Amino acid sequence: MRRSVILLALLCSLAAVAQSPAQESPQPPSNPSQANAENSQIAPELVDAEAAIVKSDWKTASFKLDAYLATHATDARALFDAGYVADHQDHLDAASSFYRRAIEANPNSFEAHLSLGLLLARQGKRDEARTELLAATTLDPGESGPAMKAHAWRALARLDNPGPDGEGNATEASKELLEALKLTPETTDDTLLAADLAEASGQHDAAEAAYRRVLAEDPKSVAANSGLAHVLIERKEFPEAEKLIRAALQQQPDDPALNAQFATVLAAQDDADALPLVQKLHAQHPADPAITRMLASVLAQSGDTAGSDKLYLALLAKSPDDVDLLVAHGQNLIRQQRFPDAMAAFDKATKLDSADADAWSGIAFAASKLNQPSLVIHALTVRSKYLPEGPATYFLWATSYDTLKDKMAAITYYHHFLDSSGGKFPDQEWQARQRLLVLEKSR
Repeated sequence: MRRSVILLALLCSLAAVAQSPAQESPQPPSNPSQANAENSQIAPELVDAEAAIVKSDWKTASFKLDAYLATHATDARALFDAGYVADHQDHLDAASSFYRRAIEANPNSFEAHLSLGLLLARQGKRDEARTELLAATTLDPGESGPAMKAHAWRALARLDNPGPDGEGNATEASKELLEALKLTPETTDDTLLAADLAEASGQHDAAEAAYRRVLAEDPKSVAANSGLAHVLIERKEFPEAEKLIRAALQQQPDDPALNAQFATVLAAQDDADALPLVQKLHAQHPADPAITRMLASVLAQSGDTAGSDKLYLALLAKSPDDVDLLVAHGQNLIRQQRFPDAMAAFDKATKLDSADADAWSGIAFAASKLNQPSLVIHALTVRSKYLPEGPATYFLWATSYDTLKDKMAAITYYHHFLDSSGGKFPDQEWQARQRLLVLEKSR
């Protein structure tokens, strides 16, 4: 049931990118408590406002800054302070406006560019955020020093990390992380980000090595256990992935992304515990289409094709041209012996994606049940361009040619079937042997 497709959608839906710029706090003014001592030209009202900022007294700071800006509307430092105060109070539109005004007053303000970039990232405005963060990396951080410059590079790298949503640029993110590492030593978060970027670039061995480095230092790291589990799931190494996820769940038992991973590995191993776990996830996130897909898949595996198809039909009502949903729906219809309806679902899927091998497999099987051997052969011919043959397809080839009275082709494919079946299909093997006795005798 296309578990890899379901997994990808599920993890994209639930997994939050660790250490995303969207999770970072706004950057504070540079040493505001020392402002008066370092610069005697700073107005007393601004010194008082920054002293309130140090105490996290946002109400007082806001009052003093508003009063000061009423007569000093282009003071870059005061505008940044006002943005910082608004940012900390989650008044994001006001904060954005103050940061932009600070940049207009002083285009070389490292702190204003950085803080605006982080705020825009939190709002999901990736392109605008990237512009501001990139600008920050070109500016002098002043008394903030190399550590804050490195912070800007790391924020940019995390923004460019493709992550679960697939957006971004792993190559650029890797370069940006390297720039940060030129300024400050590598941290555990850097190693985890490097692992994430390696995985996004298809470098699974490098990703695994990085995750294992973190686990060597901290075996309880949830991010490393989950990340390594994801690599192993992609390789279909489900038992080891299960161990890692169980270890992470001990730390965060209610984490939805971890539970989604756990459900994935259980379902992949046909573990009966998968169904109640996915049902629980679905109850917690009833509107999440990825979890609904997972539940529909697990229900189908458990034999509840009616319950499974009810979910697939609800999903198709919203996404009628989703090929994966159409194929899954068609497979449920096959199980319910509704072969004409299944044929219609598979046919629509192939019209949307002519290279979908699963849809062609479905057409071949449905056509065999509807006694359309020529269509079976056509579907199998197209399917063979994308997937290797196996016992099931060999048997369909053989019986279709047999029905069309092509003896030589039927004999060839019956032998292919018997050579590959290995005793796993006793009824079909008996039928193949009986037909071979007849066909070879009449040659």
